[in-house]
Amino acid sequence: MSGLARIAVLTVSDRAARGEYPDRGGPAAEEWLRAVIASPAEYRREIVADGADSVAAALRTLADDWGADFIAVTGGTGPAPRDRTPEGVSAVADFDLPGFGEAMRGASLAEVPTAILSRQGAAVRGRTLIVTLPGKPAAIATCLGAVFAAVPYCLDLIGAAHIETDPGRCRAFRPG
Repeated sequence: MSGLARIAVLTVSDRAARGEYPDRGGPAAEEWLRAVIASPAEYRREIVADGADSVAAALRTLADDWGADFIAVTGGTGPAPRDRTPEGVSAVADFDLPGFGEAMRGASLAEVPTAILSRQGAAVRGRTLIVTLPGKPAAIATCLGAVFAAVPYCLDLIGAAHIETDPGRCRAFRPG
């Protein structure tokens, strides 16, 4: 597929969804993506409460109804009782891409020992790549930096919109 890429950022947070806490993760993820993606793209940002059902419903809407090519999900990837983002993704995914989670945890572990508690990862629904990220802005940058070089080629392989990156920020890798 070609044309304008659709990039969604979904924040998962009870407090942010209720307006009790400012969403820092969503804006940080969008800012990072806008700085790295060099090709034209349309961006959409949403906030939902924690929980597998709310995450799954939002992902269905973003992927199926809005036609997102790439969805970055921030928050809900830890071991706390309401952190059920991975379960929400699993409910809607066609298949997982475990290498994303491995790379993100590895990069994060170089910075903080609690990275082993994170359950972020990636999955594909139709022609949409979903990547789950921590909610903290610094951790979002670390995780996206660890995996984004592979994202444009992954999007090509699943039939999503073609994107180019700013090579000064992230050099996309596409095998020859």
